[in-house]
Amino acid sequence: MIFVTGGSGLIGSFLLSALLAQGYNVRALYRQQIPHIPGGDTIDWVQGDLRDTVGLRQALAGVTHVFHCAGLVSYAPQDEQALQQTNVEGTMAIVDACLEQPGVRLCHVSSVAAIGGSNKEQEVPGPVVLNENAKWDLGAEHPAYATSKYLAELEVWRGVSEGLGAVIVNPSVVLGPADWQRSSTRLFRYAYQEHTFYTPNTLNLVDVRDVVEAMLHLTLHTTISGERYILSAGSLPLQEFFQQAAACFHKEAPSVAVPNWAAEMIWRLEHARSLLTGARPLITKDTARAGRRATVYDTAKVQAATGLTFRPLTETIQWCCAGLQPN
Repeated sequence: MIFVTGGSGLIGSFLLSALLAQGYNVRALYRQQIPHIPGGDTIDWVQGDLRDTVGLRQALAGVTHVFHCAGLVSYAPQDEQALQQTNVEGTMAIVDACLEQPGVRLCHVSSVAAIGGSNKEQEVPGPVVLNENAKWDLGAEHPAYATSKYLAELEVWRGVSEGLGAVIVNPSVVLGPADWQRSSTRLFRYAYQEHTFYTPNTLNLVDVRDVVEAMLHLTLHTTISGERYILSAGSLPLQEFFQQAAACFHKEAPSVAVPNWAAEMIWRLEHARSLLTGARPLITKDTARAGRRATVYDTAKVQAATGLTFRPLTETIQWCCAGLQPN
């Protein structure tokens, strides 16, 4: 029996479909409503909360592998406590429950946001090149989301030190045809709606199918433990991403770059509006500054371990647009 958290999310939903297609018995956690998954009527759905330690212990009875995909992605200041509760405390509870089931293997979905990088690397001209050995700079300012994913990884390392077999995957921005009101899929909605402005930033991207393939191989077909793996197909300037997505939708791509000084002003105005009204800011300091310095993520480690070849980003963008075409 395989246990999955976060089945309603992009990675979790594609993972569940892959597991069912390969004939595995699957149990999955949900909070309020069972997500729609093709063939999902064969899944043993368990209602509960990540931080319910007693419920998790019961859910893991008879389980051999756990895929922890649940997590909150947010850069809104209002969500700092929720990030701590979901990403850190939720992972702590999963690790503790796994430790009580001898022989269980855990695959934890982290993020390249948790990779970090030193100040010395930031001072070198040109793109920043990072691999799994990059050190988290404790003295640097990090977004609350990145910090929560880093602290969640520490919980997994704690579990490994106590005998848990576990691997961590660190995907970049994951692309797939899903609800475009959520997460990275909103990028496609932005292109479809023919907005005018874009920021001159760079995105690191990866196909959700490649993420799932790597997770399955590392967790089900190896005995590797105590390792983490970056998953990224490469980077694109945000303008180029919008141009490719808009072309697939037969729409006009955003054409006016927002200079850095304007982005700095906008996030400050949005922060003030958020404080006064309680509404979520449309842009935050972290999102305004993300991707200004080009970053290259070295994926040699996962390719050596799995033989995985990442799909070209152009192919992924076209696949996503085709799946997101409105009726």
